[in-house]
Amino acid sequence: MWNQMMSYGWGWMSLGMVLFWALVILGIAVLVKSLASAPPTENVRDILMARYARGEIEREEFEQKKRDLNR
Repeated sequence: MWNQMMSYGWGWMSLGMVLFWALVILGIAVLVKSLASAPPTENVRDILMARYARGEIEREEFEQKKRDLNR
């Protein structure tokens, strides 16, 4: 009789452990996804102006991209 009760106890404990780790893994996945989809800290216009200031793009390309952003 006690052996049957003990086996049921181990079953519930195993199920509880699996659920616990599933929730931990799910929580980590949600955290990683939320951090990965965070909005960029820099504005697109700021990036464009920084590229122009560093000389990565010419004035014509800068003006064209600026016009494209205004649309």
